[in-house]
Amino acid sequence: MRILHTADWHLGKVLKGRERTPEIQQALQELLQLVRSERIELVLVAGDLFDRSVVSSEAEAAAFEFFVGLRESGVPALVIAGNHDSRERLEALAPLLSLTGATVFGNLRFAEQGGVVEARGARVALLPFLSERRLVKASDLLQGDSAEWKKTYGLGMSLILRNLAQGFGGSLNLLVAHLTVEGGQLGGGEFAFHTTNSYAIPKSAFPLSLSYVALGHLHRQQQVCEAPVAWYAGSLIQLDFGEGEHSPRGALIVELEPGVPPRVHPVEKRWGRPLKTFYLSRELLDQHWKELRTFPGYSKVVIEGKGNPALRERLFKELPNLLEVEFHTPEADTKGPVVVDTENLDWVEAYAEYRRTITTKEASPELLAAFKQTFEEVHTISDQAH
Repeated sequence: MRILHTADWHLGKVLKGRERTPEIQQALQELLQLVRSERIELVLVAGDLFDRSVVSSEAEAAAFEFFVGLRESGVPALVIAGNHDSRERLEALAPLLSLTGATVFGNLRFAEQGGVVEARGARVALLPFLSERRLVKASDLLQGDSAEWKKTYGLGMSLILRNLAQGFGGSLNLLVAHLTVEGGQLGGGEFAFHTTNSYAIPKSAFPLSLSYVALGHLHRQQQVCEAPVAWYAGSLIQLDFGEGEHSPRGALIVELEPGVPPRVHPVEKRWGRPLKTFYLSRELLDQHWKELRTFPGYSKVVIEGKGNPALRERLFKELPNLLEVEFHTPEADTKGPVVVDTENLDWVEAYAEYRRTITTKEASPELLAAFKQTFEEVHTISDQAH
């Protein structure tokens, strides 16, 4: 069987005011051509179809266009929600998308609840993203230390994987999941709090009865386990300046045969406009001006020296594809980077660090108190609903 493994589309992505959906839509159209030319029999979409819970009608239309194209080719799809997707929205869309041959899970279903489906002769377990809030009692999160937090989440995920794999026999057994595996490398643009060690599960959690594990969540294309074979497809396009310009991403074609190790073929194609960070001194800025103006993608410029509002204004005015300008001083460099151990932060501390990141200022005690109160109220309502 030949499958196409894709993930992390992030339709609706806006980067510094620039809408990326047209680039992602073009990538999806090329994936449809690949499905036809490579005789793909099944498509696996491992989460994060959308960049946020509410997206534009154009972003949703691009997703529907892809699944309608699969129906025209007679190819079914199995789809799960990622941490950026709205679980409720995908569940609501599932009946409509089923008309295209797509099976969509926004919420977790255990094996006895239909969490394992049949597709092209294979048994496929579907595991949408699970937050710690949904897996662990809110009271434990708020009162327990980070070690117990990690232990509880990892144990819970292992039990879920064991449940989904029960009854897997000697045929093709697949898992589609949106999660973090220990040792996986970030690609850039991921939501850091959902990729810390408290969210990472050990490779040993994957049952050996699995023939292939199709992962989403990390934006760098990579293999993270050999037994069973597990890969991240990576994001379709470069989503953030934190992603290396040449780091692997895209999609995977996987050949599966009972009793034979899967053969995984990365798709050698770069979709979307490239993102590049230019590090320049002010003296060399004019020398590189032509390169900046002709760069075909979106650029970020980091200039040595103190901030200069007039220079910043000139850069944005004359470089239409420039999205960000930063000034770095030698004094700041000698201080070294600030490393934040997010694994050991509680939710209030994580929010405080987020505020420092986006505003460069400390959050006031009143703001943190309001956040904590809102956080606890949301968890109380959630517990009552579930």
